[in-house]
Amino acid sequence: MNYHKSSSGGNIKRLVLKLLITLVFALVYFYFELPAINLKDPAFYSFILICTVVYIVLSLLFAGLRQRPDPRELLAHLKAHCVVPLILVAALLLAAVVGWVISVPLFRARDYATLLDPADSSFTEDVSEISYDQIPMLDSKSAQMLGNRKLGELSDMVSQFEISTAYAQINYQGRPVRVTYLQYGDFFKWLNNRKEGLPAYLTVDMVTQEASVVRLENGMRYSPSELFFRNLQRHLRIQYPTFIFDDVNFEIDENGDPWWVASVLTKRIGLFGGVDVKGAVLCNAITGECTYYDMRSVPKWVDRVATAELIIQQYNYHGLYQGGFWNSLFGQKNVTGTTQGYNYIAMDDDVWVYTGITSVTGDESNIGFILVNQRTKESRYYAIPGAEEYSAMDSAAGVVQDLKYSATFPLLLNISGEPTYFMALKDSSNLVKMYAMVNVRQYQIVATGQTVAECQKNYEQQLITYNVVEEEIVTVETGTATGEIADIRTAVINGNTVYFLQLKDEVTYYRIAAKDAEETVLLDVGDTVTVTFEVSAGAIVDAVSVVRS
Repeated sequence: MNYHKSSSGGNIKRLVLKLLITLVFALVYFYFELPAINLKDPAFYSFILICTVVYIVLSLLFAGLRQRPDPRELLAHLKAHCVVPLILVAALLLAAVVGWVISVPLFRARDYATLLDPADSSFTEDVSEISYDQIPMLDSKSAQMLGNRKLGELSDMVSQFEISTAYAQINYQGRPVRVTYLQYGDFFKWLNNRKEGLPAYLTVDMVTQEASVVRLENGMRYSPSELFFRNLQRHLRIQYPTFIFDDVNFEIDENGDPWWVASVLTKRIGLFGGVDVKGAVLCNAITGECTYYDMRSVPKWVDRVATAELIIQQYNYHGLYQGGFWNSLFGQKNVTGTTQGYNYIAMDDDVWVYTGITSVTGDESNIGFILVNQRTKESRYYAIPGAEEYSAMDSAAGVVQDLKYSATFPLLLNISGEPTYFMALKDSSNLVKMYAMVNVRQYQIVATGQTVAECQKNYEQQLITYNVVEEEIVTVETGTATGEIADIRTAVINGNTVYFLQLKDEVTYYRIAAKDAEETVLLDVGDTVTVTFEVSAGAIVDAVSVVRS
């Protein structure tokens, strides 16, 4: 009787010890791997399976079974001591198999096709013509180069911090900007600076190509390069253990405060199919305070909730399965897909993803393109056949082939009512040297220029030459202004000295290149001048001439 009690007590102690060790392993695994406690996350199944294996191995070790036990003895032990975890694993695996089967496109093609269903729209009505001071001229690589150069000028930071390569495009105070954050150089540099946090972030104006380091009064204490519980991913997982996170994007609000925008995913088809974004967690990079918003209530200053990759995946489902699963394999009537690349357009203080649409059975041309709002996921389709983006890039680079410039992936603009590819032409050092515009419908219409203004004038002249538009449509309206110079600034843009003049009692700056008005180099603050300028909206307006009065 006493032996039985002793044996029973020993079994309970072993059970508690096995559970305790398994729990410690689970916590350590969770700390490092950060799986979502969610049946729609495949990582959750791996987490449970690995923890179960750990428990079973411990059970075998505690039982003192020899290295190669008799299979019957092993089976008897598993039935006696591991039946509950084995049933749990079997149930999860069964759920996963069933969840996968009911989410495959063979049975749910229509559901995949409606994850993104763009509405037909009018390009000229939706995309307004923008002024020169609103056209983004930098791609991510050029922004990285400018940012690295800027940080290199700051001796107090360059030795301690590195710049993230994630230059996200956002709208900041009405301007297209790329923004990125600092990272700790290594463990010892984290150790030296962790109390103050990351002291600044970088912005690159995509129009003026000016890089700025924005110093913070209080450093960012939560970031991907932090360790332990201030690590951003770990901080988010502890706050929201059931959320499936996708992209975590660095943004700044209209006050310049730094935030992390973590997209939250769901699976709308079965357990694992139909990946979609349902909202975002906004995490203050300084305080670590987090708030969840669904898609309908995300603050307007946020620019990216749905990633470009998710949007393109969802459109490809739409284009592939809109005629049903079997049509995607046989016949392929009206089957379409996105082209190999995308860019961004700023509209209504939001960032929209642009990509071309082509037939999967067609040649190297587009049948149209889509715009999708990254904050709301509103999507629009424009049935405008024309050149595929890489064909347009080759066409633009071919005009200056003797200079061996390469074209960036194009931006889509409305120029004189015509959908137009706009791209920068860069040298081998990733420096922007020229600009090019290519007509989407007729990609033999190509214009280049040393400045955006010169490029557009050349392009508009070609539209007239090819009878695409009437001459009066592209006539530039001019105005004049006379006054005392209150401020003069200069910048070297693509090797040309450009002057920015502000007259007394005005907020507008008039921009003109020295080569177009040599007398400008002799002007000083206080001189009275008459400026002839092109009428357009914006804080910077192109001048046609500047004459001393």
